Amino acid sequence: MTLTSRRDILKGLALGSAAALFSPHTLLAATRQKKERLGVALVGLGYYSTDLLAPALQQTKNCYLAGIVTGTPSKAADWKKKYNIPDANIYNYQNFDQIANNPAIDVVYVVLPPSMHREYVVRAANAGKHVWCEKPMAITAQECQEMIDACNKNKKTLAIGYRLQHEPNTQEYRHIVNQKLLGDVKGASCGAGYRENRTDHWKQKKEMGGGVLYDMGVYSIQGARMGTGMEPIAIVSAATSTTRPEIYKNGLDETAVATLEFPGGVLADIKTSFGENINYLDIACQKGDIKIAPYQAYAGIKGVSPLGVINHVYQVPWQQAKQMDDDAMAIMQNKPMLVPGEEGLRDIRIVEAIYKAAASGKRVNM
Repeated sequence: MTLTSRRDILKGLALGSAAALFSPHTLLAATRQKKERLGVALVGLGYYSTDLLAPALQQTKNCYLAGIVTGTPSKAADWKKKYNIPDANIYNYQNFDQIANNPAIDVVYVVLPPSMHREYVVRAANAGKHVWCEKPMAITAQECQEMIDACNKNKKTLAIGYRLQHEPNTQEYRHIVNQKLLGDVKGASCGAGYRENRTDHWKQKKEMGGGVLYDMGVYSIQGARMGTGMEPIAIVSAATSTTRPEIYKNGLDETAVATLEFPGGVLADIKTSFGENINYLDIACQKGDIKIAPYQAYAGIKGVSPLGVINHVYQVPWQQAKQMDDDAMAIMQNKPMLVPGEEGLRDIRIVEAIYKAAASGKRVNM
């Protein structure tokens, strides 16, 4: 081989490598990586999106409200005007999959009744978008796993909207528990509920994911898990009831109670209700008790322990803004989600076990 021909070959290889390096797809990927803020599309424009998430997205630093998905044309018009959303970023449930072609939208936030979570998380992942999903994650553990699998298959992240895990008072008591600053946890109790006066909402419809255990019950389950710093090994006992059978029909739970067993024989009693206002977490430790009340409010969470007062103050909708900013930053930095899909899956497995224990009247091992 002559020196000239060898130089020509090397030159050709270099040019070929450069062409691959600066191909349109590579350039587009590089451009996307440099985004300073991620565009978020809200799917479902009910109370939570309207009153909390949309206002929070006006406060976020790492993401912004880029688009919406709604089946109500009047809502689309109102949101377009209020938030200056381009027509190209407004979708309905029929053309939702076209969101795959919209580079302005990086994240799809599913804020629908639980029975619809699986479908829209999977569709969003298949469209190549990162996904945030409100709790409860889904109706069954199988659905949760399918959502996780779809996001993994498409190499997209999945985060569940457990705002409290991003919240500083929650993080403080969890630090005390996990670092054993008051010794081992001996037991816990948690209550989460409010008086739900609606009669025709998805929360009163079993087929849509209704029943208190899926909704407010997840807060109580989270309280038991975070308060002990452990995962339950069994549901010792459980019961569901209603005082309004005309609303919570065919055995649908208005109130649920359960005792969860954790390693070492540690027990946690939980209660959740659509019939009464309850909002507390008590954690008994070797060196004293941690008491958080309110435990799961949108603001005003506070507590006390032998180590002092727990009271980081902020205003609504700071929790939601913090949650979305944290998750957006994790995506941009290619770091794990603080609350991944597996966390939602754990809770739904516990929900299923509680229902099984309530129906059978027997202990159910996890």
